[in-house]
Amino acid sequence: MRWASAISTAERFELALEEALASIATQLEETPPDLVFLFATPAYGETLARAHHQVRERLGGPRLVGCTAVGVLGDGREVERRPAISITAAILPGVEIHTFHVAPEALPEADDDTDVWRERLGTSVGGSPHFILLPDPFSCDIERILRGLDYAFPDSAKVGGVPSTGTPSGRNTLWVDDQRHDGGLVGVMLEGNISVDAIVAQGCRPIGNPMFITRAERDVIFEIDGRRPDELLSELYEQLPEADRQRMRYSLFLGLASVDAQQVYRHGDFLVRDIVGIDGGNGSIAVAAHVQLGRVVQFHLRDAEASAADLDALLRRYVSDEPLPVGGLMFSCVGRGEGLYGTPDHDSQVFERIVGPVPLGGFFCSGEIGPVQGESHLHGYTSAFALFRPRRTH
Repeated sequence: MRWASAISTAERFELALEEALASIATQLEETPPDLVFLFATPAYGETLARAHHQVRERLGGPRLVGCTAVGVLGDGREVERRPAISITAAILPGVEIHTFHVAPEALPEADDDTDVWRERLGTSVGGSPHFILLPDPFSCDIERILRGLDYAFPDSAKVGGVPSTGTPSGRNTLWVDDQRHDGGLVGVMLEGNISVDAIVAQGCRPIGNPMFITRAERDVIFEIDGRRPDELLSELYEQLPEADRQRMRYSLFLGLASVDAQQVYRHGDFLVRDIVGIDGGNGSIAVAAHVQLGRVVQFHLRDAEASAADLDALLRRYVSDEPLPVGGLMFSCVGRGEGLYGTPDHDSQVFERIVGPVPLGGFFCSGEIGPVQGESHLHGYTSAFALFRPRRTH
């Protein structure tokens, strides 16, 4: 298994494409890849219409998936809101590759079984294939897709990103092999000699202590540890330094842990969700998630420092537990990048510093897909990684 990643910021599309393709060919020593991920910013306009054809023709006809986005990344660089094209290519011996497009009206229901999903995806692949997903946000119920895939393929990794250039009038471009679409779901299934490790850096740090939900209904929490949530927040506010008090006013979130209590919680143990409202009358809080009685929760804050620390901790845990990857994709929120950190290439540089010089491509998303606590979710403000390595050593 070999991976390569390239990026070009040339203002002329033909030159940018040539630079990226030449770099890929050099890195792979002119060996045709089996799979290519293509991401480009919309600054190139209509010249992108044949981009997928040109990439496949030049690289020997590999399977291809990709999309347009406000920013792309590759070869350790992140480029936002200006012309850029990113190509990530892989030689995948012993891996069955199936690319697909599913039209919005053909998407299965959340409780449809594996056979229905296989039929809609146009494949007979069995077992536990891994998925890279690029769903259009204006034509897909993404949460339903993820629930359905988790139900049909419970042991499979699902990682991806939501294209970020679209408007409701339909301006996202999705590519799969020789096809170009402006809606639906495109992606790739990978089965065989490949492992896909998923990391989701949610960019938050906990404040206060873990607590239990003691009264709730659907997405509203009425009591935590037997008390009104607004009272707990008031006490927490008084305990925090002034800088965190200010952050509570615009970046307060709730982390939802597994139902089973733990002695210690670490980075990645909470699914972080927005607090969408506080009722001054009964003191309840509304959360952008379905909540359950007895679930452990903890309040979180998000800022650049917390995002950096979260990513650092998760990547260090990964390299201590797993063999190093051969290649990877990063799907990062448009709210991260230079706008959050004040400097370009932050997450890519942290990845290279901790994991190593692994070819890494990707794009800036309007939503990121990755697992937390074994369930696939659509996130915001995160960086979700899909890291690839052989399943067995030859």
